[in-house]
Amino acid sequence: MRLNYYEIEKATTALLQAIGEDLEREGLKGTPERVADSYMALLHGYNCSEEEIKILLTTFDSEAYDQMVMLKQIEFYSLCEHHLLPFFGQATIAYIPNERVAGISKLARILDIYSRRLQMQERLTDQITNALMKYLKPKGAACHIQAVHFCMRARGVSKQNSIMVTNSLKGIFLEDAQAREEFLELAK
Repeated sequence: MRLNYYEIEKATTALLQAIGEDLEREGLKGTPERVADSYMALLHGYNCSEEEIKILLTTFDSEAYDQMVMLKQIEFYSLCEHHLLPFFGQATIAYIPNERVAGISKLARILDIYSRRLQMQERLTDQITNALMKYLKPKGAACHIQAVHFCMRARGVSKQNSIMVTNSLKGIFLEDAQAREEFLELAK
């Protein structure tokens, strides 16, 4: 699936008209184009196919390294698929190599690809570990995400200090209590 700038612009125009706004008003001139630009950036993950994710995940010989590899405090931004409101936070992604290691920036890129789509935090967390297991084939993969959701803060229950936490554990992180505890302790 690829994003369509002109359809986003057209839909924004329709939304502004539906709420009764004057599209010729000074503050709204160019708004449909600006919103289309924003959505092209916020949702650019739709422009990356599974095949492109596979290619993106550059790997190298692990040279027998068999300990946890972790990237912490990776910031991300996403849009809640239920309300189209932002949620954002930090992720920690880890894996235990099985012959291959990934270029470290690739962990952040995988997070970006999946977070820059309409999302649920639970699915996002799982998509990251599933991609690592599928393409890197490690002994295990883990992801910990903490995020602030505007659908909780700006509407609905209006809880200003709430932070949602999700984990996804695969392979050895799920099967081995020591590996799981080490990940969860380091992810704090």
